[in-house]
Amino acid sequence: MALRTVSRRLGSRILNHRSFVASLHSHATSFGFQEVKEEEKSKLVGNVFTNVASSYDIMNDVMSGGLHRLWKERLVGKLSPFAGMKHLDVAGGTGDVAFRIYDAVYSVKRRALQKVDEASLEETQIYVCDINPNMLNVGKQRAAERGLRDNKSLVWVEGDAEALSFDDNSMDGYTIAFGIRNVTHIEKALAEAYRVLKRGGRFLCLELSHVEIPIFKNLYDLYSFQVIPNLGELIAGDRESYQYLVESVRRFPPQERFASMIADAGFEKVEYENLVGGVVAIHSAIKL
Repeated sequence: MALRTVSRRLGSRILNHRSFVASLHSHATSFGFQEVKEEEKSKLVGNVFTNVASSYDIMNDVMSGGLHRLWKERLVGKLSPFAGMKHLDVAGGTGDVAFRIYDAVYSVKRRALQKVDEASLEETQIYVCDINPNMLNVGKQRAAERGLRDNKSLVWVEGDAEALSFDDNSMDGYTIAFGIRNVTHIEKALAEAYRVLKRGGRFLCLELSHVEIPIFKNLYDLYSFQVIPNLGELIAGDRESYQYLVESVRRFPPQERFASMIADAGFEKVEYENLVGGVVAIHSAIKL
């Protein structure tokens, strides 16, 4: 799980960042292996997550053998949550990452070590932002089951990763887990992440990525294309949504290229860590 750092020359950074949001755009984009109009992709992706919302977390357990839980713990560990922080978790509708951040902040052991007072705890705000109301409803239900229905530290927001409703320089941290490959314009989502973060704020992205070991890659491809869609049909009653999932991973930029995109958005200290040979990768960066 070697950590890899992407270094960029500052000379071109300023120019890249100024032209960043306007740099893309053809009028076609990918939906899995299909080419679709840009304005159609968000609707198609929305349909996928509407269909899988109720079985989303169960399928994550089945597909990853429960490993997604460890990957998310690793993500939150890199974030180092603290009392009083304002954090934004994007594409986090079911609350899986947000609950982990909440638990880390409110951990009795952590509070004792950091000598946290109640006033700081009360200032903690964890915003769970998702474009799909069905995913948010699952998260709210899970919060209620945890006794957190009316907890003021957890705020549920329906919103678009490419056009966030939050103020500039308002967040201490930003996470997105298994979500950024589903946006229409990755560059816009990264630009929005940079905009809402405070100076010194942390960006962290957990995403399915590209396997580097040849033999393992062949096995992973076999599992992805032959097993996962069948599991989707068996457990969620939806083969097509999980066919899209495995195809969307193959269309997502490789680790180095995605790291460069993060740097082009203005972030510094861009690093990534491959887990399980690159099945997933955690990219991290700081807004300085």
